[in-house]
Amino acid sequence: MRQIVATFCALIFSIALFAQESDPILGKWENPSGEGRIEIYKKNNKFYGKLYWIKDSAKKDAKNPDPKLRSRNIQGTEILTNFSKNSKTYEGGEIYDPKSGKTYSCKMTLKGNDQLDIRGYMGISLIGRTETWKRIK
Repeated sequence: MRQIVATFCALIFSIALFAQESDPILGKWENPSGEGRIEIYKKNNKFYGKLYWIKDSAKKDAKNPDPKLRSRNIQGTEILTNFSKNSKTYEGGEIYDPKSGKTYSCKMTLKGNDQLDIRGYMGISLIGRTETWKRIK
């Protein structure tokens, strides 16, 4: 009987760990223009996103406000940083726009399994812009 209880507890613990690790926002996404693909991942209990593919892979981060970073490739740049999960919304993070060199406050909201609304804003989220990314399968 003890062994059955111990096995059952181990199974429940494993399921709980798996549920924490698998989050619906994790994975690869494409922006609306199809020019960029972003991989969202989790580190230190926060969510981040890296621009892992762009149409022009040789493009440099020429508009970065830090002159030392202007010669780096945009591909590989972490553009989503420091998001916390709040139900189906991920907030408290920032998004870097390599086209303008600006960083904005941002929140992300899942719309089903395959669409992610990205809202970049300055100050309050009412003043901003939203675009919808699609999951890459």
